[in-house]
Amino acid sequence: MNTLFSIIVPVYNRPEEVADLLDSLRQQSDMGFEIILVEDGSTIPALPDGYDPGPLKLKYYKKSNEGRSIARNYGLEHAEGDYFIFVDSDCILPPDYIGQLRKSLSENPADCFGGPDAAHDSFTDTQKAINYAMTAFLTTGGIRGGKVSMEKFTPRTFNMGFSRRVYEKTGGFREMFSEDIDMSTRIRLNGFTIALYPDVRVFHKRRVDFKKFWKQVHVFGQSRITLELLYPGSMKIVHWLPALFTIGSILLILGSFFRPWLLIPLGIYFLALWIGGLMETRSLKIATQGVGAAMVQLYGYGTGFIKAYFTKIILGRGRDEEKEKEIRKGKNEGL
Repeated sequence: MNTLFSIIVPVYNRPEEVADLLDSLRQQSDMGFEIILVEDGSTIPALPDGYDPGPLKLKYYKKSNEGRSIARNYGLEHAEGDYFIFVDSDCILPPDYIGQLRKSLSENPADCFGGPDAAHDSFTDTQKAINYAMTAFLTTGGIRGGKVSMEKFTPRTFNMGFSRRVYEKTGGFREMFSEDIDMSTRIRLNGFTIALYPDVRVFHKRRVDFKKFWKQVHVFGQSRITLELLYPGSMKIVHWLPALFTIGSILLILGSFFRPWLLIPLGIYFLALWIGGLMETRSLKIATQGVGAAMVQLYGYGTGFIKAYFTKIILGRGRDEEKEKEIRKGKNEGL
């Protein structure tokens, strides 16, 4: 199987992370890929002048700042592969990533695919805690690439791929928040198959502090409403859970002033999160930070969801605007 993979990476001011990513690609056991690195208006170049890629087949492009989706589409236009792979610049790929992908495609062919993410040993404790919060069943319901999920698997652009045929029929990414969910939805609507390859995983650094993490998940909550406006009926109960948790927590806390025992359900939930984190990470510190990260993830997403639901659906401010523009423009911060 001589399939060529085109790994497309948009980047904005991430030279150190790009260096780690390229180092991991040099160590691949299967070198049947090209790398397309698209610098989206960075003020700090990812690669120095005269950079030697070594054994890597590397294409390096610089363009004006227009957003991560447009950068990915630019990469698609210059890709030669049979399949296009998308990873974020803050990812590290295990040495067998391409080999496992080739094996998975052979054993379980699919038009579009994705895999899970995990925390590398070299990551900071905060990054490991945030990774736990974003992948735990008790916080995300397993929708980010786990083996158990409350809805159909949706590949995310930190670890996502599709065939050239998909691109030719579906087109590229929209410049929007949650552009990967939008892309996966359009792929399904066009009749293509989507598969989870659990052995094709990446190490994803995610956010480096809770403030940036809050901003990210808050936007995720808002974008879920935008996706519902674009695809009516696409919102499932799992998408409501952080908002319901946020509202329920507030009610329990207020009620605890009169009935202190009302805090018991919250205590049990956070204890379960802590135990789960301890079992997964084997670290008291990371497990404890993981509870804090889970609170940021749930309340950040929940408040963003509630805000957008009220303004765009109840007040109706977003319907015509979203359909005309197809989404407000995303920002480079998530590259």
